[in-house]
Amino acid sequence: MAKLDPDWAIGEIDEFLHVTDQISPNTSPGGVFFLGLVMRGTETDASARAHVVEQIIDRVLPGWRKNRPATDESYRWLRDQASRAKTALLRSTELAEKLGDNAPDMDAANLHPWAWDNGRSFWNTGHFHQAVMQAAIRINAETQAKLGRMEVSETALFNEAFSLNEAKPEVPRLRLMQNDNSKTYENLHRGARSFAEGLYAAIRNPGMHSPSEGGQEQLALEQLAAFSLLARWVDQAIVVRS
Repeated sequence: MAKLDPDWAIGEIDEFLHVTDQISPNTSPGGVFFLGLVMRGTETDASARAHVVEQIIDRVLPGWRKNRPATDESYRWLRDQASRAKTALLRSTELAEKLGDNAPDMDAANLHPWAWDNGRSFWNTGHFHQAVMQAAIRINAETQAKLGRMEVSETALFNEAFSLNEAKPEVPRLRLMQNDNSKTYENLHRGARSFAEGLYAAIRNPGMHSPSEGGQEQLALEQLAAFSLLARWVDQAIVVRS
């Protein structure tokens, strides 16, 4: 997935702010006299630009929709959020340098689609824990479909998928490299098997039994990244059948 283009995003925000700006004209194009303020652009143009700007803000300020008011007269609240997003885009490098080490940022949208697509709407509304649970569900389902193993799931599914045993009828395996009888081959599949088991035992199962409202964003992002790695392994693996 392509990264957000900051220059394009800032341009779109500026256009939205321009169209929704409140001005005080003497008369309308039809010759009607106005006493108060009117929006510079048409309602149709403002609505179209708001649609694009909302998606930009989703990327720049995750969770911003959580406190969205029921009504937003003259796009006042959305204009405020758009201005915040513009500042974040313009000064992101400066803020990273001044507020802490210039460590690389992780963009959830660049994770594997199986780990991100199903949970995107949850993430954008601040429900980070639920986004992680959706990733776990999607990756399990994709693995079942790839192997044709709908009768097993999660820990049991991945234990069998990455097992070093030979494939058996109705029990295919996932292989991350050709079997060259090396330690690398053995370690790679044993590690993938243990990694998947850890994710579902330590994150997915406790998360389903003790659901969290919202959740910690940084922790959830790290968990999504872990599930994304598992998704890439499964997606790239070759299916070996008996």
